[in-house]
Amino acid sequence: MSNTPAVAKRSLIVGSVMLATLMQAIDTTIANVALPEMQGSLSATQDQAAWVLTSYIVAAAIMTPVTGWLAGAMGRRRLLIMAVAGFTAASVLCGIATGIGEMVFFRILQGVFGAALVPISQSLLLDVFPKEKHGAAMALWGMGIMVGPILGPPLGGWLTEYYSWRWVFLINVPVGALALLGIMASVPKDRAVSRPLDWTGLVLLALGIGGLQLFLDRGQSLDWFGSLEIQIEAALAFLGLYLYVMHWRSRQHSLLDLGLWRNKNFAVACLLIFVIGIVLFSTLALLPPYLSQLMHYPVLDIGLLLAPRGIGTMFGMMLVGRLIGRVDARWPILVGMLLTAGSLYFMTAFGLQVARFDVVWIGVMQGLGLGLVFVPISSVAYATLAPEKRTEAASLFSLVRNIGSSVGISAVMTILARSAQVNHAEIAARVPSFGVETSLLPAAWDTATASGVMALNAEISRQAAVIAYVNDFWLLMVLTLAALPLVWLLKVDAAAGPAPAPVLDH
Repeated sequence: MSNTPAVAKRSLIVGSVMLATLMQAIDTTIANVALPEMQGSLSATQDQAAWVLTSYIVAAAIMTPVTGWLAGAMGRRRLLIMAVAGFTAASVLCGIATGIGEMVFFRILQGVFGAALVPISQSLLLDVFPKEKHGAAMALWGMGIMVGPILGPPLGGWLTEYYSWRWVFLINVPVGALALLGIMASVPKDRAVSRPLDWTGLVLLALGIGGLQLFLDRGQSLDWFGSLEIQIEAALAFLGLYLYVMHWRSRQHSLLDLGLWRNKNFAVACLLIFVIGIVLFSTLALLPPYLSQLMHYPVLDIGLLLAPRGIGTMFGMMLVGRLIGRVDARWPILVGMLLTAGSLYFMTAFGLQVARFDVVWIGVMQGLGLGLVFVPISSVAYATLAPEKRTEAASLFSLVRNIGSSVGISAVMTILARSAQVNHAEIAARVPSFGVETSLLPAAWDTATASGVMALNAEISRQAAVIAYVNDFWLLMVLTLAALPLVWLLKVDAAAGPAPAPVLDH
């Protein structure tokens, strides 16, 4: 009975941190489906409305590397309280915004405050749990990180359909308030360790990461290097990151310690989470337009079809949380990646008549695979690092995952657009434009009439798009399989001990 208060307090920490993490993770995707409604309500152009998403991503990416320094200068508890309160307040401002300029500015504030939530919550849970229970801790924390982006679109679609796009942001208020109260009541105070801010490093990283995120986010819509803006962003990204590496080599206490990658476990885990970021967010970016534009499903149906992925992810995380400590951590990672690759293989068979049940069970399979992978990677990544390095390592880990998601989305969308164009040209070249063979076409596609030509072109476009989606699924499957050998480079001796299955009640 003596440890009951400690267990209760630990449970409150877990619940509060999970709420904060889930709130931030959902907000990375929840606004996507509400964008058309926002665009009309705020009298914005399509390009202006896109900045509602871009501004948040860029601000969060720039501020993530600063988290380690802020945690040292302010203390983790104070920083976490400020981050949750600031994120919640910024959500309210987004919900009452009256113009696109206000919305973009408030979304930047959301990104600034939200950047610290993920790395701080991860390092905090690793510290409040003993080493043999890190698997269970990462399983709980990972549910927010992995399930949040999956639940974002269906939740955003439901709120937009039945209430208003403003509730996409206002829904954060009760969640943020509960998380804030729980954190203030449970998270222990820690001592701040002051060190001077590396202003040069901050400027260089802001230029490099900001330029890279803008380059990846806007490249496809602006035709990549055919645009002066993209050329400038690519130059800033290369220059900022290159100069930061040079700066880090010459400075003893730089803003973000790239020397953490000298630790083999952490470096390999970063490579694996980079791939997982690509696969998770790329499939989330591909499936909604596929189901909407080719299958003609309404937004709410799309949300319901994608939601079971989250159920698979949660089950995988709960399962692996109990397995870590009993089995070699590399086995769940290997099985999870094979399941993910298998789900992508089945997705390559998608066509214009794919059954709803197939979308659901393949989604559950993919969610299960990603859930099995995420937890052991997150546990093993920090197993051979000193505890005082965890917060900074968590910042770098989160940054790598976020860049992976940006790279993945940018790559698959570019391949999708260009592959659809090439496929359209090749299919159209094989359609007879005159002669007796034309009679083999349905009457609605009669090339002798304008309406027939339009109908035939629309069908060719649909078929070309299907092939383009399948090409993306093949690419993601090959990437997942190519990353499998990395699993055996992980050292698991320090991460998996003889302890029984981690249970939070003990």
